[in-house]
Amino acid sequence: MAHATTTLESIVRSYYEHVDAHRLEEMLALFDENIVYERQGTPTIVGIEALRRFYEHERIIESGRHFLDQVLPGTDWVAVRGRFEGRLRDGRQVRLRFTDWHHFRDGRIVRRESLFPDEAV
Repeated sequence: MAHATTTLESIVRSYYEHVDAHRLEEMLALFDENIVYERQGTPTIVGIEALRRFYEHERIIESGRHFLDQVLPGTDWVAVRGRFEGRLRDGRQVRLRFTDWHHFRDGRIVRRESLFPDEAV
């Protein structure tokens, strides 16, 4: 079981690396075609094409970096607590905390939930 959770953890860690480096195709490859992504304060994103649109056109973050403070793997999920520092598309600089839950099926993320205690992004 440790191997499976280690693999899930490495997938989640690579997600943040891909997002921060703007590697969209590599990032999207981590998700199931029917991904459901709930983001605090925004409509739920359903499906890989909706996720692509979000990252290409709708995400208000322009650039930045995720810092992972805790990564807690389970048997089919990984929870992450961390911080993000970056710039929004309107030019504002942000520093905020986040909590993400990544749920897996067959090695792909099928559901993701994001909470932002500081402000909605």
